[in-house]
Amino acid sequence: MSEKFKKMISIGTPLKKNATRVMLLGSGELGKEVAIELSKLGVEIHACDSYPNAPAMQVAQCAHVFNMLDERILTSCIDEIKPDFIVPEVEAIATNALFRAEAKGCNVVPNAKAVSLTMNREGIRRLAAEELNLPTSKYLFASTEKEFIEAVEKIGTPCIVKPIMSSSGKGQSCINNNSGLSIGGAWKKAQVEGRAGAGKVIVEERINFDYEITLLTVRNRLGTSFCEPIGHKQVDGDYIHSWQPQPMSNEVLEKAKNIAQKVTDALGGHGIFGVELFIKGDEVYFSEVSPRPHDTGLVTIITQDQSEFELHTKAFLGLPVAEIRLLQEGASSVIKTQGKSSLIKYKGLEQVYFEPNTKLRLFGKPNIDGKRRLGVVLAGDENYSNARIKSEKLSSQIKINFECEKYYKS
Repeated sequence: MSEKFKKMISIGTPLKKNATRVMLLGSGELGKEVAIELSKLGVEIHACDSYPNAPAMQVAQCAHVFNMLDERILTSCIDEIKPDFIVPEVEAIATNALFRAEAKGCNVVPNAKAVSLTMNREGIRRLAAEELNLPTSKYLFASTEKEFIEAVEKIGTPCIVKPIMSSSGKGQSCINNNSGLSIGGAWKKAQVEGRAGAGKVIVEERINFDYEITLLTVRNRLGTSFCEPIGHKQVDGDYIHSWQPQPMSNEVLEKAKNIAQKVTDALGGHGIFGVELFIKGDEVYFSEVSPRPHDTGLVTIITQDQSEFELHTKAFLGLPVAEIRLLQEGASSVIKTQGKSSLIKYKGLEQVYFEPNTKLRLFGKPNIDGKRRLGVVLAGDENYSNARIKSEKLSSQIKINFECEKYYKS
């Protein structure tokens, strides 16, 4: 029998000396689902984020609030917790601390190099396009406004502008001849909304693609597995709806799998990767990759026998991932709103549960200041189109109230 099949994995007891400790760097809605899966296996979870009462902290045994971009503080916290696994769930992390922890024998998921390369768009784009020679849109990077204006002229319009480090569409804009931000406005938006890489942006050719997919790719002890492709719709660069499976020919799907495997093999390690791809006719273009569960993959909670969160947890713990089965077609629609409050209340939940074959996730985010994703409705059906209609209708029926804090003060 092969050694990869013989290897025995042991898990200790939470809050005991022999505990298997996982340090989650980022405790949002995706981290919360990972924490839930870890808790099923009796893992001790240390949920970390820059603000208190983050979603994953509400289910973890331990919570830590600090700036994860501060290398000194992050290193100190790692030394104190002594985790067996460090699991990044966000991009904004001081990666030097991860390399240091890895050198001391800690398992960084999938590894420190992969986290460092994918935390900003420059590292991963150069790997895919320049080292692996994968098809991508034309692109240029710019560090100053002057370089940015020159890059827009060379790429041409329409083009997409993104900070090299951001998520959920923050700082992203489109420049074209008819609408969208001006060149100066796009530069300013990227500077204001970009994270710890603000100052540098990527200017990308806008491909007139037919559709885009997320191909969840699982590197585990048995090899590489793929979930059925996930289609999705974005507004201002942020996911709003997703569905699985996205219809596509076997020939195009094989091209997508080939690109995803090349990228994830180059990154290495074990865990799930959300590989984003553009499809135009029979051509497949690499866009981005996240070395962690992907927000569009929330749909797998209702469609697959193993959700992306279960797959991620099994893979990085060293457990084998058996065949991934699609149980039914399905869709997800986010619950998103705008406002400012630290007392959020949800109504109309009954509407979801009157409908068969539906699920609801309220993330439990402690506050809102601007636009924020607060939950998701999941629906299954014989046809993903019907599931999408159902999930969109139900998510729109959930009402969000911002209550007055004075009412609760004595």
